[in-house]
Amino acid sequence: MNIVVQEDLKTYIDPLSPDEYEALERSLLAEGCRDALVLWGEILVDGHNRYGICRKHGLPFNTVQNTRFRTMEDVHLWMIDQHLGRRSVSDFQRGVLALRKKEIVAARQAAAKDARLRAEVLGEADPVSPLDGQPAAAAEPPLKSREAVARAARLTAGQVTMIEKIQKQAAPELVAAVRAGTISLNAAAAVASLPLDEQVAAASAGKDELKQAAKRARDANRKPAQESLVDGAAAGLSPEMLALQDRVAQLTAENEYLKSQVAELQARLGL
Repeated sequence: MNIVVQEDLKTYIDPLSPDEYEALERSLLAEGCRDALVLWGEILVDGHNRYGICRKHGLPFNTVQNTRFRTMEDVHLWMIDQHLGRRSVSDFQRGVLALRKKEIVAARQAAAKDARLRAEVLGEADPVSPLDGQPAAAAEPPLKSREAVARAARLTAGQVTMIEKIQKQAAPELVAAVRAGTISLNAAAAVASLPLDEQVAAASAGKDELKQAAKRARDANRKPAQESLVDGAAAGLSPEMLALQDRVAQLTAENEYLKSQVAELQARLGL
């Protein structure tokens, strides 16, 4: 049987730690591959680690076809949902998966909307799925807000914001460090605000240097806020007003970041 492993699908899977890989390898060698690998045609959808170990040792395995898939997007969404439900998936990876799901669902619904408009102009029937008689647009509810993404990933909205920042600003070496658990999500979001060469140097130097880089980044971000407080105090503002002023500045910065994210998504979807 010819089985195709697509690299883009593997990006949805958190790599096993050496200990986890060895435990899985010992289990397969002792008990065999009891769970069937999931395929869509020849494409491997679920069971990548088991497939690699079975090939390495010449172990037999069974496969099962998922006949519900119609497009590669269906495969992506299925894989995302499978991994979002697993406890072993890291917070960072769950956030990445949920954000990717948001993009896929939004793109599918935009495409379905365009198809309906074209059908109306041409006087044709609405596009219908040959599989279940439902409109071609996915039944998946859209993840329109950061809170919705956070719920899907079992995270807080603040954690989703940090993950978005890491995806947008972090060097690949810093992202790899987050995935490996070398640096926390919070610290990685701080380091992502540093110049790329500093991020790469810190990630290459290891855990201790990443901690120091996070501290430097936080200190640098804290200085403007402190200067703002000093200016406010000089103007005779109360501590409550100073705190409110600081919060407004934070929300304004976050709002500008969100606007840039929306603009980027609209550009990618051609809206």
